[in-house]
Amino acid sequence: MNPICRQVKVSVPATSANLGAGFDSVGLALDYHDDLTFTLHDDPQDRSATVIIHGEGESTLPRDENHLVVSTFRRACQTLGLGRLGFTLEATNRIPQARGMGSSAEAIVAAIAAASAFAHDGDIERQTIFDLAATIEGHPDNVAPAVFGGLTVSWNLDVPEGVGSATVAGGEPARPGFHTVTYPVDDDIVASVFIPDFELSTQKARQALPASLRHADAVFNISRAALLPGAMNPASLGWRGDDPNALLLMATQDAVHQSFRAALMPPSWKLIGLLRDNGYAAAVSGAGPCVLVLHHGDSRADIESVARDHLDSGHWHVLHLKVDTEGVRVGRQSRDSTY
Repeated sequence: MNPICRQVKVSVPATSANLGAGFDSVGLALDYHDDLTFTLHDDPQDRSATVIIHGEGESTLPRDENHLVVSTFRRACQTLGLGRLGFTLEATNRIPQARGMGSSAEAIVAAIAAASAFAHDGDIERQTIFDLAATIEGHPDNVAPAVFGGLTVSWNLDVPEGVGSATVAGGEPARPGFHTVTYPVDDDIVASVFIPDFELSTQKARQALPASLRHADAVFNISRAALLPGAMNPASLGWRGDDPNALLLMATQDAVHQSFRAALMPPSWKLIGLLRDNGYAAAVSGAGPCVLVLHHGDSRADIESVARDHLDSGHWHVLHLKVDTEGVRVGRQSRDSTY
């Protein structure tokens, strides 16, 4: 198969996973993007990859086949029948690396979306992108919002039919693999993300988790995770309380992962406790060490006031972001026209 265009531009949102209670299942797309341009070489015999990086990671990320975007693009092209293409990747990175804002999911989604755009005309096939991206990433919580936008809840249906999974009468059996649904988010939701000047390996964060959980802790998280979509859109609940932020505070409680990782990021854990003590729905963003604060309305000044000592230390800065509702965006350009 030959590519249908010469250049593809991709924009992918940052994401925050878990949101407290929804470990490995819940994700949120943030209005903060990495922008990548894939341009095919003029010589079809030149199948090398040239990598140009601006912004985050420009002094640390590889510029060869080991770059995650490059290796994923190669894999996606093979899957889609494009073979090995020669190209230049120019990336403008804003999403911090190894901080819990979905930088690896962004890279994977960007690469697959670009390959899909080179292979097929028309709208990108988001379900196909999600399926491959979740398979490569290994879990869908960051991948899903990067692809679809908004608040997502995802799962892996790996139980064969007839061994515990249900079939809707008259319908097709549910396919195995990763699935996701998107929930509406109130327009006034703001995600404040506190970003530290230190990193945390996702692998180390996973190694800190216990092999088993108490039944009571599992029930605790199930109840909070079930509340989370309603807390993000209280009108859907007919909420008549004075403060919808109270719902967010309860919905972001967690008993299954954050406390076990606290020793790996003491400053983050201290900041979360401070914010929650002041009534704000703070949680570890992804595996950390970023801290996510969800709130209805404009509470930016108050939140910064609560966290003033952390911000004044010079080791933290904060972004106040809206929710991205679109997910990955793609544009194509041929030699003569823009798609």
